[in-house]
Amino acid sequence: MDGTTNSRPQSEAPARSARSLRVLIADDSDNDAFLLLRVLHKAGYKPVHERVWSASMMQAALERQDWDVVISDYEMPGFGGFEALRLLQGSGKDLPFILVSAVVSEETAVASMKAGAHDYIMKRKLARLVPAIEREILEAQTRAARKAAEEALRHSEEQLRQAQKLEAVARLAAGVAHDFNNVLTAISGHSEMLLRQLESGDSRRKNAEQIEKCASLAAALTRQLLTFSRKQVIEPRVLELNSVVGNTERMLRRLIGEDIEFQTELDPAAGHIKADLGQIEQVIMNLALNARDAMPNGGRLTVSTANVTIDEARRKSLPDLSPGEYVVLAVADGGIGMTEQVKAHLFEPFYTTKPAGKGTGLGLATCFGIVKQCSGYIEVRSAVGKGTTFKLYFPQVREAAEPAAPPSSATPIVGGTETVLLVEDEAMVRELAVMTLRERGYIVIEAANGAEGLRVAGQYQGKIDLVLTDVVMPVMGGKEKADALRGSRPETKVLFTSGYTEDAIGHHGILLPGIEFLQKPYLTVSLARRVREVLDRS
Repeated sequence: MDGTTNSRPQSEAPARSARSLRVLIADDSDNDAFLLLRVLHKAGYKPVHERVWSASMMQAALERQDWDVVISDYEMPGFGGFEALRLLQGSGKDLPFILVSAVVSEETAVASMKAGAHDYIMKRKLARLVPAIEREILEAQTRAARKAAEEALRHSEEQLRQAQKLEAVARLAAGVAHDFNNVLTAISGHSEMLLRQLESGDSRRKNAEQIEKCASLAAALTRQLLTFSRKQVIEPRVLELNSVVGNTERMLRRLIGEDIEFQTELDPAAGHIKADLGQIEQVIMNLALNARDAMPNGGRLTVSTANVTIDEARRKSLPDLSPGEYVVLAVADGGIGMTEQVKAHLFEPFYTTKPAGKGTGLGLATCFGIVKQCSGYIEVRSAVGKGTTFKLYFPQVREAAEPAAPPSSATPIVGGTETVLLVEDEAMVRELAVMTLRERGYIVIEAANGAEGLRVAGQYQGKIDLVLTDVVMPVMGGKEKADALRGSRPETKVLFTSGYTEDAIGHHGILLPGIEFLQKPYLTVSLARRVREVLDRS
């Protein structure tokens, strides 16, 4: 009977409704083990058991498979019940442990229970064995369920804390980007005007061009901050993800270098998603560059797509996703991998493990914002020395893929003689906009906030053709002011401008229908062209 067997006494036939029970028996007597198994058979069990009688045998049995209960004799040659109990406790398995003995003192029984045994049964009273096993298995299951619930609660609380932290950082990032974009609008606009005034051979042009270049780089950083904060204006349309990956493949190969093997595994049946094309391309680029940096000595980068159904069972591992159909974009590398500490801070802006000057810490934060803005989710699997896989889940849409919008024609920028009410609380931006519009022939009246804009409009006797207004201002915001103005001047058109979208004019970066918008920071030529487009629109 030694070893793992599916054992029962030959004289007994198993009950028709026999229940399986995995029993680890620590006993040096084959006869005593036989008696234990016969009691279990009579109670309707079909025990799968293994008998051990040394520490090494028990250690191996605990490691080899899972058990439902451990039944141990109190005393064996070179081995005993207390040692068996310590081995079980050391294994980390929460199993019922029942001591069985022929003769033992009351003090020993109490000591064994204090040490962690769940029950102590005399061999002459084996009728207590089955009730004790059933009671302790039920309690073990209750403990396991409670532990799982506590772990799930801890995981949910950790996810909530992380989400709250990222949301707080997002609000801060959006506010910084908004204020910074006002400054960049003035820097970009004045450097642009300065360049127009300088002759091509003027030595000062190089300085002005450098200012314009630096302002452009800074504007790119603020766009990433706004993307992370989900405040960037986007133009979502239905995309075929396989085509997007295919169109970026050539550029990806140039970016990652020749020492990294690049391959794609695209599911031909992969569905469509609704997203901003430029942003999805940016996500792919950012993740590919991140993978490249994780493989300094070369390796393999794989980009794949697949359809996935998230049901209630899958949500246990992906609780942030609602049930439904998703398209998954996976980017996997064979690089150095990440520690749990790095993973905990992965999507925080400006967090980077790269050397100074080698990264801004905004790449993955930008990916996080883009996927969130698409109502998606990012799953990260990584281990030190075993590489990293990012899985991006996008809700699948049933509509056909939409063709890209044709690029806007570079029509000459013309001015006009219309009247524009300019409402902007930042004096440096307001001054630049006034100069730009008056330079092109417009009549400009100005105000520093929404309330002042309403007062100025009420006092102005002539027609106001356009209101050019910031969105976020003290006293009264741009949208509230525009809505109030339409009551008295319904024919007046409105062009909003801001460092980021507010819920008043858009939701998750998507502008409300009928909203005309100019993103800060803008160039003076962009302002002039946009004003003309809105005025000419019927």
